[in-house]
Formats: sequence, structure tokens, C-alpha cells
Amino acid sequence: MTIENTIVQHIQKAVLSLYATDIQLDSIVIQETRKEFEGQVTAVTFPFTRFSKKTPEQTGAEIGEYLKENLKEVADFNVIKGFLNLSIADSYWVDELLTSVHGQSFGQFPSNGQKVMVEYSSPNTNKPLHLGHVRNNLLGFSVAEILSANGYEVIKANLVNDRGIHICKSMLAWKLFGNGETPESSGLKGDHLVGKYYVIFDKEYKKQIETLISEGQTEDEAKKNAPVIKEAQEMLLKWESADQEVIDLWKMMNSWVYAGFDVTYKKLGVDFKKYYYESDTYLLGKDTIQEGLDKGVFFKKDDGSVWIDLTDDGLDQKLVLRADGTSVYITQDLGTAQLKYDDFKMDKSIYVVGNEQDYHFKVLFLILQKLGKSWANGLFHLSYGMVDLPSGKMKSREGTVVDADELMDDMIQTAQERTEELGKVDGFTEEEKKDLYNMIGLGALKFFLLKVEPKKRLLFDPNESIDFQGHTGPFIQYTHARICSVLAKADYKNKISDNYSNVLTILEKDLIVNLAKYPDVISSAAREYSPAHIANYVFELAKLFNKFYHEESILKAEDPQVRNFRLDLAAATAKTINKAMKLLGISVPSRM
Repeated sequence: MTIENTIVQHIQKAVLSLYATDIQLDSIVIQETRKEFEGQVTAVTFPFTRFSKKTPEQTGAEIGEYLKENLKEVADFNVIKGFLNLSIADSYWVDELLTSVHGQSFGQFPSNGQKVMVEYSSPNTNKPLHLGHVRNNLLGFSVAEILSANGYEVIKANLVNDRGIHICKSMLAWKLFGNGETPESSGLKGDHLVGKYYVIFDKEYKKQIETLISEGQTEDEAKKNAPVIKEAQEMLLKWESADQEVIDLWKMMNSWVYAGFDVTYKKLGVDFKKYYYESDTYLLGKDTIQEGLDKGVFFKKDDGSVWIDLTDDGLDQKLVLRADGTSVYITQDLGTAQLKYDDFKMDKSIYVVGNEQDYHFKVLFLILQKLGKSWANGLFHLSYGMVDLPSGKMKSREGTVVDADELMDDMIQTAQERTEELGKVDGFTEEEKKDLYNMIGLGALKFFLLKVEPKKRLLFDPNESIDFQGHTGPFIQYTHARICSVLAKADYKNKISDNYSNVLTILEKDLIVNLAKYPDVISSAAREYSPAHIANYVFELAKLFNKFYHEESILKAEDPQVRNFRLDLAAATAKTINKAMKLLGISVPSRM
């Protein structure tokens, strides 16, 4: 039980004892004490004045006295207007809180019996992953880890877009211009090789459009009549009719891409429990459409197309099945949502998809609710903003995409240069150096992308992200390594301080109080699906430890009891930094 829960229960007893009124626990409002006032926990006393018939200040003083007399954890109190600020006893922070922080289960909630699916990545098999995909993957992975820490059973899912005209464009370009090139013969990763032919298609398409325009066609006519786009459309029709030659080409090129994706995912540190493929799901949803027609949720137009009218909900009319009976995106998304629920019966399903799809998911979730799907209220679109570089927005079809593999390699190279400049690798073997540069470079990338609230668009600055003194991953990693160095010098193994009776210094108490917040931070990060809560918490924790390190001696403390206590406090901080960073998918070094 947290100190906040204990205080709430005793405030309930205080009101009953002082004012003969039994109040509900959820009516008691407590919050963190503001920094300019003394105390750690603040109770709002205004609601109790109707029972006490006294001013908020008098009421707060009476409840404060009751708590001080009846709750050993409350050492003192002060009242500012209608706010009762409680100072928690040093003994609580030392004996209970610090001991719990050292426990393996600190920050890991017991099972809540609920199941959640987090669907992320959703790549196209016509190009490698880029910077936008990196944010998507890191968000999805981190949210899944945070939910797992909150007691959920988590299914990490990846819906792969492996069919459609965009896939056929790469296939056709390889067939026309590839001369049998393979990843082995070219030395390229499979996803890079296929992406190369997607770009080649686009260049050839533009060239043909220009030719047709010069021959007198309008731009719209030229776009429709360019031979290469007609061939791609024909190839898609052949794929849908299971033409063996096209299917074999599709399987071969997709296998190249999957091998490339696996390398990128491994380097990025993300994983999946379940893969769904659009080639398996694109025909799903037609049963759902019929169900909607039977229930009167959908209606048919004269041409036979099926629609839903969402104008009363502030949206518009939405096509859900074409007149020729073929699916649109919403059709297969309806079917896939049902398939996912049938597979796992999860309580919640989170779609990690960019904010350009906000409207689509509003429509999808609303349709499922109108169809009476009991699980539809558990659906959530984790909408996130795009990522820009200082050089501008990315455009993959023009071959100027910020490639995920190249970006990671650049970050690792920059980490190496910065680390060597600062002389932080003396005594490291070559293998240890390589591991450290990977840890710092990828940590910098991940932290920079996750410290910003998902809904915000962000500008990724590689140089800023790798600053050892800034609001960065490397700063936190360096702090962890610093603590480990102190502990190594002391030959510290396990918690060594018991029955610590000294009065805590301000910084010691601040550090313990900050550690105490970690479980609540995990809970808020899970409620809001925001790794930024974790990222910003662990940065503040690292910053506070550095202040403590510079102002309070650890190894040179004259009193052995103080030294041992501070070693315990440092070790608890390192453990919490490690756990928090792990939820972001970031490793921390023990030395650097």
C-alpha cells in the first residue's frame, strides 16, 4: 500500500472521528505538495468544511493533528488556506520505501487479468523502414512494455501490408529492369533492394507521363495511360486471380523484404508475438458488411454499393463496399478487427498509427460500435505526429527517405566520435567499445523520439540527441554508469543499511521521494499510452542524482552508517533508472 493510500484511509477515519461523518474514499483529494511548501503529500480540505462547520484552515489543522497523533508516517503538517501539507517521517522513506525500491517487484504490478493487443509497425513490403517507422516501432514497443509492467497480458502484433498496387510497382520494375538481381548478387539488404525498384518504377512512370503530355494528352490522361501503370494494374489483377508466375515473384521479393525487416527489428530492439498479413485479410469484412445490412446499420445505393450514414455523428457518409462487390480499406479493417478479437479475445486493442489516419479510425471504431460489437469500446487509436529532420519532410517514393538502417548506423558512428572525444572508453576492449557505441547511439535515438508526447510532431536533431549533458538518453546512461562506478569502488553487492536513524538531508529525502513516484509514473504512462511520462521522469531522476552526487559525499562520508545508506540510495537509483529505461527499450551501460 502506498503512503497516499494510507493517508486517504486515515483521513476518512479522521472525518468520522472528528465530525461524525462517514465519507467515501474516492471523495478525498490528495496531491503532491507544491515545491514552495514544506511536505510531500497535500490533502484538499475544502470539501470537509460542510461537516466541520469551520474554516478550511481550522478544518485542516484538526485533521492534521489527528493524523500526526494516529499515523506514525506523518511527522508534521502545515496548513495553507484550504490545503493540508503533510511531512512524511524519515523512518517511512528509509525503512519502507527504500527497501521496496530494492525489491525485484518494484515497478511491476501484479496481473490485472486483462489482455491487450498493441498493433504497431505495419510496414509495406515495397520499401525499407524509415524514420517515421522508427517512431512507430519505438512507441508501440514501449507502450506494450509499459502495459505489461502494469499487469496486462500483452500481445504485440504487426499487420504487414504485403499486397496492392504499390507492391506490384516494385515487382514490375524488378521484372522489367532487374536482370535477375538478388540481395546476394547486389550485396544489398532485401528490403533495400526492393525499395530501389520502387524508386525506379516512380522514375519510369514520371518519364512516361512527360512523354504522353508532350504528345498532347492532359496530365490526368497521361497518369492513367502510362504503359507502366497499366502493367502494374494488370499484375495486381493477375495476383488476385492467383497467377502462378506473379505469385512466385511476389513470394520471392517479399521473402527478401522480410529478411531485411528482421535485421532492422533486431537492431532496433523490437519484437512481435503475432503477424497478420494483408494478403490473408484483404477479403475479410464482407460478412461484416452483410451483418450490417441485416441490422440496418448500412444501406445500399441504386448502383449496389454499400454505405453507412454517419452525418448524425458529425462525420459523413462512408463507402464500405464498392458496387462491384470489392472491398475498400474500411471493409478489410472491419474484418481484421473481428479476426483479431476472435484470435485473442482481448479487452483492449491499440492501433499505433500516424495522425493522418485519425478520421479513418474514428469511422472504423464508430461502425463497430453501431454493429453492436461488445469489444469495440476497447479499441484505441494511438495517434502520433510525423518526424521531420532539419532538412525537411521525407518522401519515400522519390528516393529521399531517411532510411532506418542508415539512421541507426549514423547514430552509432556519432556516438563513437563523441565518446572518443570525451575519452570515456579508456581500458575498453574493441568488443566492449562496439557494444557501448551501439548502446549510446540507439539510446540517444530512442530517448529523443520517446520523450515527446506521441501526438506532437517532432523535429529530430541527431546532434542534439547525443549530447551527454542535455535532456538526452546518453546523459541518463552516463548517470547510470557513474553510479555503477561508485558502487564498484565500494565493492557494493546488496542492500547494506538497516535501522538508519540519522535525519535525512534535503537531497537524500528528495531523491527517495522521487524514487517513490516511479510506480505512479508507470500507471499514468499506461493510462495515457505515453512513454514520454517515463522518459521525462527518468531524466529528472538522473538530474537529481547528479545534484546529490556533487553535493553529498558518498564514498568519503565520515560516518560509516551514512556511507552505507547513501550507497543503498545510489543502488536504488541505478535499479530504477535501469527499469525505466528498459520500458523505453533502452539499455544502460555499467561503465563508460
